[in-house]
Amino acid sequence: VLRCLGIPTRVITNFNSAHDKNINLSIDKYVDISGKTLHLTEDSVWNFHVWNESWFIRRDLGSFYDGWQVLDATPQEKSKGIYQCGPASTKAIKEGDVNLDYDSSFVFAAVNADCVTWIHHSNKRKERIFSDTRKIGKFISTKAVGSNSRVDVTANYKYPEAKEISFKISYSQYKNSLMDDRKILVTAV
Repeated sequence: VLRCLGIPTRVITNFNSAHDKNINLSIDKYVDISGKTLHLTEDSVWNFHVWNESWFIRRDLGSFYDGWQVLDATPQEKSKGIYQCGPASTKAIKEGDVNLDYDSSFVFAAVNADCVTWIHHSNKRKERIFSDTRKIGKFISTKAVGSNSRVDVTANYKYPEAKEISFKISYSQYKNSLMDDRKILVTAV
């Protein structure tokens, strides 16, 4: 419909798309002390999710946010009382401006949430045991104009993931780190 009105629009596919039900910008998984999964959250990770982008001037947000805007025609959550999502500026999403209107926090989480595993202790205390900051928002793509090729637009949504830095440690530091890993493993099992 937007194309019929002369508004540039394209389809976007996000692989490993987070569905952050409680908008805390993480996908939380809870396990008990034996490692059994507890169903304490409705967060999930979808293999992929598809939405539209349209090119708008954003007088309401300021010219910095002009450009591609996310519009989801199949929202799974209510926003301001109705099922809607967007228009969220891709620049806002990339910059982490999650406090803007138009569901920018939900879209930010879809492409950039951390996957966090927690041990839920019987005394209602929780302990973070694992965090994956790289799993969500892979190969964000659209179709090339004039061909069936894929165009990677991930850089429009997020900065490159930080690379791990290799460094040397002494044998005693290595041995101590193994002991720490063993403690975590015993706790999780």
